[in-house]
Amino acid sequence: MVSSLRLPTLTSLFCPSFSRRSTVSLRRRLHLRPHLVAGFSAQSAASSPPETEDQVDKKKSSRVQDRENTDRVITPRSQDFNAWYLDVIANAELADYGPVRGTMVIRPYGYAIWEAIQEYLNVKFKETGHSNMYFPQFIPYSFIEKEASHVEGFSPELALVTIGGGKELEEKLVWANVTRWEMRTKPFVRTLEFLWQEGHTAHATPDEAEKEAQQMIDVYTKFAYEQAAIPVIAGRKSKVETFAGADKTYTIEAMMGDRKALQAGTSHNLGQNFSRAFVTQFTDENGQRQHVWQTSWAISTRFVGGIIMTHGDDAGLMLPPRIAPIQVVIVPIWRKADEKTGVLNAASSVAEILKAAGLKVKLDDADQRTPGWKFNFWEMKGVPLRIEIGPRDVSSGSVVISRRDVPGKQGKVFGISMEPSILEAYVKDRLDEIQFSLLQRAISFRDSNIVDVSSYEELKEAISLGKWARGPWSASDADELRVKEETGATIRCFPFEQPQGTKICLMTGNPAKEVVIFAKSY
Repeated sequence: MVSSLRLPTLTSLFCPSFSRRSTVSLRRRLHLRPHLVAGFSAQSAASSPPETEDQVDKKKSSRVQDRENTDRVITPRSQDFNAWYLDVIANAELADYGPVRGTMVIRPYGYAIWEAIQEYLNVKFKETGHSNMYFPQFIPYSFIEKEASHVEGFSPELALVTIGGGKELEEKLVWANVTRWEMRTKPFVRTLEFLWQEGHTAHATPDEAEKEAQQMIDVYTKFAYEQAAIPVIAGRKSKVETFAGADKTYTIEAMMGDRKALQAGTSHNLGQNFSRAFVTQFTDENGQRQHVWQTSWAISTRFVGGIIMTHGDDAGLMLPPRIAPIQVVIVPIWRKADEKTGVLNAASSVAEILKAAGLKVKLDDADQRTPGWKFNFWEMKGVPLRIEIGPRDVSSGSVVISRRDVPGKQGKVFGISMEPSILEAYVKDRLDEIQFSLLQRAISFRDSNIVDVSSYEELKEAISLGKWARGPWSASDADELRVKEETGATIRCFPFEQPQGTKICLMTGNPAKEVVIFAKSY
């Protein structure tokens, strides 16, 4: 017995009458407001004492003014990673902030990235036997109370509705689809409201449920590597870090550009904890009523934040071609009026050739901006390839192609023929190279920042340097919490891929069966 769901976007839920045109006009109005930082709690990567909201808001307001005065320049990543991240989101037009602290408006370009994630996973869900469905926006608070460990883990994050139709409700409602009352927020990564694709399944046996939970974390792992070019580490959460109400939680952990870990997706084996609480049963082959064994699994819009923080650089976004809303941007270049028609005709022809080949192409033929401005703009938006066409290129029947992942002259190639078969093959090969290059670059960065440790002192040193620490572990929950208190790091997972040989727990000196990874995280 298997069923599943994928929750639709909250935009359709709250604003069912919005057309595309009204959405665009809303985006334009929001664009005129002060930019992103004012809507979110911002902290630098370095540890700092908690601040009051008033203190944070004053700092944000000052930063907003500073940015507008400098024509929206992107802060260098090495200078302030958090400021860089917020600058990229604002300048690349991924999101704006909502009227409530910690909410955001996902702008068309940012939403297109989320759509690419949805579309790939939706196909995989169907291939693995799942169907889409929808759950209500609200649930009674009594539902939360039915599962003790679940309510204990989530109570601080609940958003409750107590008044409806001008009257106090007999029972308060939990805003479940999808709201968590986060205290410290960060766009895409941690917001009060977010979008996700969550699956729920019910099974007749514990083995079926366990197989399902592992199958879905494998789907997420493959997506991260093959589509997002993010080399996640898949594994099992510790008991302390397991999802409230689950028997086991499996996770994919990604290393961001500041070396913090991002829990990018999870799959939970819920056992019978919820089915017993809610009396969810089936009739077995012997005619007996049995409680089902359940799983749940999800990826959310936080993955968009993971893509930004994994691949972006000082120039802005750097998007893997397979999830980029625009894979190729074409910039026509002319100086004299009599050159314009020929250049634009050639550019249009190239655009049609590549679109016919199934590529996502943008022809930027606006004449209000200079070619140099367009180069910088589309580079900031992370478009993988740029094609330049000028009068000389038209005469020679060729184009100039630049790679986003290789800056400057090194990434620019001249004289690529406009002949359709040659151009199509060249562009597709370069996109494949960029996809592979981004993954290899991220793997190299990840591996160079994971330190193998054999003692608690070595673990503390690795964490103090901003690294991930990997070492044998068989210590207690209390020891795990001690590490968190003293270093700020948590167990990210027990990786599925384990080294061979004898292992001695780094904390206790006792024999250990597995290694774990400790890291600071978002």
